[in-house]
Amino acid sequence: METKNIFIIGSNGIPAKYGGFETFVENLTEKRIDKNIKYHVSCLDKNNEEFEYNEARCFNIKVPNIGAAKAEYYDLVALERVIKYIKKNKIKNSIVYVLGTGVGLFIGMYKKRLHKLGAKLYVNPDGLEWKREKWNWLLKKFFKICEEKMAKHADLLICDSSSIEKYIKDEYKKYNPKTTFIAYGSNLQVIDNEENNNKLKEWYDKYKISKDAYYLIVGRFVPENNYKTMIKEFIKSTTQKSLVIITNVEKNKFYENLNTETNFENDKRIKFVGTVYDSNLLALIRQNAYGYIHGHAVGGTNPSLLEALSTTNVNLLYDIGFNKEVARESSLYWNKEEGNLSDLINNLENIAEEEKQKYGQMAKLRIKEEYNWEKIVSEYENIFLKKE
Repeated sequence: METKNIFIIGSNGIPAKYGGFETFVENLTEKRIDKNIKYHVSCLDKNNEEFEYNEARCFNIKVPNIGAAKAEYYDLVALERVIKYIKKNKIKNSIVYVLGTGVGLFIGMYKKRLHKLGAKLYVNPDGLEWKREKWNWLLKKFFKICEEKMAKHADLLICDSSSIEKYIKDEYKKYNPKTTFIAYGSNLQVIDNEENNNKLKEWYDKYKISKDAYYLIVGRFVPENNYKTMIKEFIKSTTQKSLVIITNVEKNKFYENLNTETNFENDKRIKFVGTVYDSNLLALIRQNAYGYIHGHAVGGTNPSLLEALSTTNVNLLYDIGFNKEVARESSLYWNKEEGNLSDLINNLENIAEEEKQKYGQMAKLRIKEEYNWEKIVSEYENIFLKKE
């Protein structure tokens, strides 16, 4: 069988340091099943060199610091590099898989060029970027147009959430988009060893935290992740446990407004602890939390939710389609109604250990059956190798 070349652009590249798309590409290449697939991965770096990783050809792209347009520029340069490589090496029947919709304005032109080279254009539409509160109205409009163009021109849209797939089909039905659903993945890891436990103890000592005595939030520090509701409701609750928040916090306007509205700096239970990039340490922090609170309101299958279901027993999730689709009955749900989340937290103060373990078992079963990386990789390879 001839080699099937798959070009992946839109992630920051591999080896993955952090981020959903990067972790996806890491697992897709590392857990490759069919040796007839050859991956080519664009990587954002300070040089234009090439290297091999997970038997994938990785090509670095150096991008100038041009502010908000940096990601779009990176993807466009990557597309040009891919087209040049396909031409030079006379590659037939390849697939270019674009992660995200940032280059949507130009995708019609690129589709024509790719088709002339016998290549197909696949797109992961990500999770409704235009709905994110951090963007002004002009950027929201830009991302919505990009999304529409991708829906119109892609040969296939691979959605990592069935809710996103339904939205694409309904919103852009005039284009009759071809879609499929393949979820994001997660790992059920055993990371309980002496070295990792020592790291955990040091981390606990640093922030004056102890096992089972804290609720946990992990996620980007942006308004659409519902920080205001989560913090406000936690402060309103009567629990003596801490609220540990792992995020890329900056004392910016959002932080200042949040403090003004919730007065969290005067509540000793609230602990902003910055980021944790050590995946084993983060897994242990999750595993030993009393409960995890998830407030994401935008996106598809969210990586941090899958990580929580893989590790934490009791998960309190914002009641929205994306989250319920993933967790189902393995988790508890809250909404923005005043007192809803705080009552839930108060009610959990006396939950039996047996019941906590039951929720944890159901959550891990969801990951094992529907969201394990081996299953996800297999589904992707079936799509990539499928004959039209």
